Amino acid sequence: MGFFTDFKAFLMKGEIVNLATAVIVGGAFGKIVTSFTNDVLMPPIGLLLGKVDFKNLKLVLQDGVPEVTENGIQKTAAIAEVTLNYGAFIQTVFDFVIIGFCIFIVLKTYEKAQQKIIKNEVPKETSGPTQEQLLTEIRDLLKNK
Repeated sequence: MGFFTDFKAFLMKGEIVNLATAVIVGGAFGKIVTSFTNDVLMPPIGLLLGKVDFKNLKLVLQDGVPEVTENGIQKTAAIAEVTLNYGAFIQTVFDFVIIGFCIFIVLKTYEKAQQKIIKNEVPKETSGPTQEQLLTEIRDLLKNK
């Protein structure tokens, strides 16, 4: 019974709930960025570079072999071509850079907000004794004993 109670307490901690929320929102944000890159950003870039569709950029390492049939009977099986799809990689790099930039902006904003909070929470000087005065009093009390 203790294991499941501990596990439930672990799951219900604020950090776990916040992490789960962040993962869900991050996944949705990733889809938005991917759509932005694929559907909005890359088509004009491809047009500027000579009507290039980045999704189709690839280097063929081995040509594919089509299926051969004779009189409706399959003689050889089709073999898919082997390619390096560097266009898809370029789009993924664009996704990464955009997501990284957005996270950078969010973290910079968060740091600035934290610094403002810390500035406002600076403890005000108290009119009590200084540290040296307290140490002197402690020393004098110890001497008297």
